[in-house]
Amino acid sequence: MGESSEDFSVVVLASDLGIDARPFLEHQQQQEEENWHDCSQYLFPDEDFSDLDQLQFLLLQGTDKNSNRILRIVGKYFPATVVNAERLKRYVFHKICSELPDEPFCIVYMHTSVQKEDNSPGITILRWIYEELPSDFKDRLQIVYFIHPGLRSRLVIATVGRLFLSGGLYWKIKYVSRLQYLWDDIKKGEIEIPDFVKSHDDILEHRPLTDYGIEPDPFHLTGIPSSTYSFGKYEERWAGRGYVS
Repeated sequence: MGESSEDFSVVVLASDLGIDARPFLEHQQQQEEENWHDCSQYLFPDEDFSDLDQLQFLLLQGTDKNSNRILRIVGKYFPATVVNAERLKRYVFHKICSELPDEPFCIVYMHTSVQKEDNSPGITILRWIYEELPSDFKDRLQIVYFIHPGLRSRLVIATVGRLFLSGGLYWKIKYVSRLQYLWDDIKKGEIEIPDFVKSHDDILEHRPLTDYGIEPDPFHLTGIPSSTYSFGKYEERWAGRGYVS
């Protein structure tokens, strides 16, 4: 091999002259922790959310029996046709950061009378919003009370939901088919229940098969007067003519 004309040097440091990197790592870790709980980046002071606040589909109300703050969501109040996904995400982040900065919370979602075309943003958008939340927000979410889920919602979450929802959120969902079961976890008066939710709950009490998409009396035939008396009159007339022995 030919000799190289370039000079080079090798510097060898003894092990006891090494630099302790722990102060630098601790400083970096401290910065990460400060950013971890910094909600200011998710607040949007220049954006006006008063129109969404007036709809009251997302409200902070009371606590459950485990002292978790309640974030009430009324699906029927959400205008999915006029609010795009990006603005919905900003509103959810702003609401959580401004009203739930550092405490555990739960969600009470009322699915009563929700129409897919009018009130549902779609499971893909909901998953996107949830996944965009900071990790500590997800950890502070303890449970989701899903009121009046219906057969379709149960099937979607049990099948597609397993693929689209992260495991942490999927296992936090608790179905509540009747309001009376909600009071096992939340005291009455801690959360406001809209009148249409109460009315629907009363219907389910009298027609429980409606929970499974089955309407036992869709045409309300049970309310029609019996025709036995009329048939009896014709029977007597036929008997007089000799058609009935």
